[in-house]
Amino acid sequence: MTKASTKLFDSKILGDAIRASFSKLDPRVQLRNPVMFAVYLGSILTTVLWLNSLSEATGESSMFVFGVTIWLWFTVLFANFAEAIAEGHGKAQAASLKKSRTTVIARKIANKADRIANEVPANDLKIGDIAIVKAGETIPADGEVIEGVASVDESAITGESAPVVRESGGDRSSVTGGTRVISDWLIIQVKTLPGQSFLDRMIAMVEGAQRQKTPNEIALAILLAALTLIFLLVVATLLPYSIFGVEVSGQGKAISLTVLVALFVCLAPTTIGALLSAIGIAGMNRLSQANVIALSGRAVEAAGDVDVLLLDKTGTITLGNRQATHFIPAAGTTEKELAEAAHLASMADETAEGRSIAVLAKKQFGLRGRELEHIQPHFVPFSARTRMSGVTLDGHEIRKGAAEAVETHVRSLGGFLPEDVRSAVQVVAKSGGTPLVVSRDDKVLGVIELKDIVKGGIKERFAELRQMGIKTVMITGDNPLTAATIAAEAGVDDFLAEATPEAKLSLIREYQKGGRLVAMTGDGTNDAPALAQADVAVAMNSGTQAAKEAGNMVDLDSNPTKLIEIVNIGKQLLMTRGSLTTFSIANDVAKYFAILPAAFAATYPALKALDLMRLSSPSSAILSAVIFNALIIIALVPLALKGVAYRPVGAAQLLRNNLLVYGVGGLIVPFIGIKAIDLLLSAVGLA
Repeated sequence: MTKASTKLFDSKILGDAIRASFSKLDPRVQLRNPVMFAVYLGSILTTVLWLNSLSEATGESSMFVFGVTIWLWFTVLFANFAEAIAEGHGKAQAASLKKSRTTVIARKIANKADRIANEVPANDLKIGDIAIVKAGETIPADGEVIEGVASVDESAITGESAPVVRESGGDRSSVTGGTRVISDWLIIQVKTLPGQSFLDRMIAMVEGAQRQKTPNEIALAILLAALTLIFLLVVATLLPYSIFGVEVSGQGKAISLTVLVALFVCLAPTTIGALLSAIGIAGMNRLSQANVIALSGRAVEAAGDVDVLLLDKTGTITLGNRQATHFIPAAGTTEKELAEAAHLASMADETAEGRSIAVLAKKQFGLRGRELEHIQPHFVPFSARTRMSGVTLDGHEIRKGAAEAVETHVRSLGGFLPEDVRSAVQVVAKSGGTPLVVSRDDKVLGVIELKDIVKGGIKERFAELRQMGIKTVMITGDNPLTAATIAAEAGVDDFLAEATPEAKLSLIREYQKGGRLVAMTGDGTNDAPALAQADVAVAMNSGTQAAKEAGNMVDLDSNPTKLIEIVNIGKQLLMTRGSLTTFSIANDVAKYFAILPAAFAATYPALKALDLMRLSSPSSAILSAVIFNALIIIALVPLALKGVAYRPVGAAQLLRNNLLVYGVGGLIVPFIGIKAIDLLLSAVGLA
């Protein structure tokens, strides 16, 4: 996928966000955020009060009312700006995707036998239609390959220039509309309607404006709305309280409506209310920058709460293919002699295991490929029936394969399997490796040990996850003995061996019954049931259509280890929301000390003792608090977009850090900020 600019304040995004800040002043838009809607109404009220102060004496400076009014409107605009700039990053990514969507002509065929094609617009295709796509043509719709094999350029959605192979059957049969065939041909069966392709869904999901609020976000919004209502009721009761105080004392004057509105806005949780939507949108943007498309906002948030990770062994924990690590010669055979025979038997073996044998032989003994054309070797390919492969060369039959298969072969030639080789086979198997026995004619030469190679650094990553309270479970089709060995080497907490679709589904349900949230990855049709059950289900883009439809996220890079990064992004989203909520509530405390003594100084002079900041005047105190309340929103926009720096530590440590940095910081910063603004207002003569 062509990445959009990741700069926080790209000039185009910034310009669009400023314009959107004003267009979002529509009351219907403001109503979606109860906290900011209350500020919006307060801004309208003070605007009316200011206009009234221009035409008649109200006992209140029109400049003071104007100053409060302007900064209340700025508070609303800054909240709009925070949301708009977050949406702008998502729309920029969507725009880059839209460039890859072109008008496509499909070559529809009635049946794949005669392959007679009729050209029709891709938008006219229906689910179940069959189309043929040749080299140089664009795949017209999402579907499954039902015949053929071809290289496909998927850079339009993954950003990777290297082509991928798509073929019928197996887990590489899914194709995406908008990608291009660059060699050979494919016959595909359409699986989605026009406008509902994977590319269309990607565009819709990265459009921040179309993001639906998650349950936790809705709950927090309700809490903030409730707090706002409480503060509104409290502030509303202060007016009669002030009037009563003036009547009883016979001196001073009652609090004004302008001051009451300013007091309400400063006490309400406007900081987090203004940034809440931006935090959620930015979280989804960070995920799409990691080349992962979330099919629901709920999935991103759930990733932050995950406490069980189901990880496939092959490609996630191990490198993906077993590799040769040792030559174990039989008695009477040298290690070099065994390596030479194994190298010859592997010369026509294009599998990763076969190539690793050649690499090991070259590394240990300097053996290289030979010029064999003049002696015309006969290569024997591997087959499931014989479970062997090899070469017949100069009248010698050199074979490598499973121990039982090679034993049967040498016995047919009058040989036998030596006991030391049999013991070596058992030792390799018990250690979690795969033993391959090598023979020449009726003589067994020894054993090649193949092992799953655990990825470097993966054990440390699992230790970090364990520190965060996340349990890791390895899923593998290996036998329990092999699985236990790999699990111990990788440092996972548990494993599921000989995993079947039913076993995976049962394991997920078992964890969920215990109240745990489960995340997993998958790419095959056999993974679909478990993906559909998991709370966070990451389907590989290279996988089948069934897997992608069952998951609630799709990894465009098809990298199984991305699941760990997804969990980190989810946790960062929750941490950012929690940290800024803590900061918002904490900085309200400082604003109490700034604005309450000033608001009631004329009614109750004794409250002047609470003016800890020694502000210049009551009007300066109120205006300084209102200005700070607006500016802190814009100051926190970069943090809302980038997210709080994430470190894999336990929940207790996270809470302590949060309270120390954002709680204490939220108390201290407003005292400094409000005092600085008060001094500035005094210096320019506005206090």
